[in-house]
Amino acid sequence: MAGSKNKETAGPAARMVAFVVRHMRQRMGLTQDELGARIGYTGAAVSAMETLAQPVSDEMLVQLGQALGDVECFEEMRFWVRLEKLPKKFQNYLPIEQAALALFLYANYIVHGLFQTERYARALIAGGFPEKTEERVEELVQGRMSRKVLFDRKPPCQIELVIDEAALRRPFGSMEIMREQLEHLAECARRRNVSIFVLPLDAALMGEFAGARGVLNVAETNEHNRIAYAEVQDESLIFTEPAKVSVYTQRYAKIRTQALSARESLAFIERLAGETT
Repeated sequence: MAGSKNKETAGPAARMVAFVVRHMRQRMGLTQDELGARIGYTGAAVSAMETLAQPVSDEMLVQLGQALGDVECFEEMRFWVRLEKLPKKFQNYLPIEQAALALFLYANYIVHGLFQTERYARALIAGGFPEKTEERVEELVQGRMSRKVLFDRKPPCQIELVIDEAALRRPFGSMEIMREQLEHLAECARRRNVSIFVLPLDAALMGEFAGARGVLNVAETNEHNRIAYAEVQDESLIFTEPAKVSVYTQRYAKIRTQALSARESLAFIERLAGETT
């Protein structure tokens, strides 16, 4: 039943992988069992991937690229397969994020996805509603973790994150997971291409609060255009109209002015990590 459903729901990227693998395998004169032995899988697993009965895993794609002698091709397919497994509301934005020259991010309730640890992401996704299967949770976690290649991309992406103190104080899974997450944020803040600013809980006592309208992402493209992205419940919005993007860019800038400095923010995160037990 599951295999039949996967065949019906498989997307273009998964179908392309199945076609390319089958074509390359046959051209090399390999049976499914022989290819499986080369990549550390059974022949049945290769068959399930080629017939779309089971979705191809990221690990299998890595091994296939090496066994079939075209790592570059399979690296490209890895991106599109991962993209296909992400929520549809996010699929149009991910290529923008990964190609961005600079990112200006604001997160208010939870740690921004780019900065989440694997255990934090798993606790967050598994605890959401509607409830997801273990397989779907794992797909989403690995998809989220794969976005982290952006931190080490060459040329580097300049990333700013303003994170509300509330997100730093809301634990997911366990206090140990939260401490690990805070320590990871501090580590990220020490990167030369990353700046993190904490928006204190008492920021509104100054008489204004620019962060009241929720999460916000502004991406600068290589053409030096800016695109804004926001999520509301299970919906997402991408804004390219210059007038709207200008407002969102200015709003982000205002939020940042109400936050602690980068040095103060790092000290705050380190102190909070030390207090989280």
